[in-house]
Amino acid sequence: MSRPRSEQKKPSGQAEELALDTDLGWAIRLVSSAFYRVAGESVAELPGGPRGYLVLAALAAGDPPTQLALAKEISLDRTVMTYLLDDLEAHQLVTRRPDPRDRRARQVLITDTGRARFSQVRQNLAAAESRLLIDLDDRDAEQLRTLLSRVARTAQRDSLAPTEADC
Repeated sequence: MSRPRSEQKKPSGQAEELALDTDLGWAIRLVSSAFYRVAGESVAELPGGPRGYLVLAALAAGDPPTQLALAKEISLDRTVMTYLLDDLEAHQLVTRRPDPRDRRARQVLITDTGRARFSQVRQNLAAAESRLLIDLDDRDAEQLRTLLSRVARTAQRDSLAPTEADC
């Protein structure tokens, strides 16, 4: 019986550099597909699914942002954000109020119902993430999260994130 491809000795030089199992694009695509599948199941019951989850996660983390700041933070078109917030508000997960610093802007706040629902969904998502990261120890999983967050911030800052038309 032969060893799995990833364990077989790789030739040196250029062939090694082109190996599929070291290709960043391949790895991102495969992990992204698997993550969307398990995460999608975890957040399916939320209005807006994954986008609704991102809104609740951003709101649970700190001070109430304006709608525009929230849209920029999660890289979502502001028009899509308006419809998403309408849906989340209809389910009493968020509320909006005029921003005391600029009454033309609207702040978005997570409700107690939204916090409870976010907590429940977060637990389901954590279990799904654990299944995906099963081959990593806690330290490696934390390091992966840290590194991916850094790359994501770079992508967002450098406008490599999806354009508004992609949302």
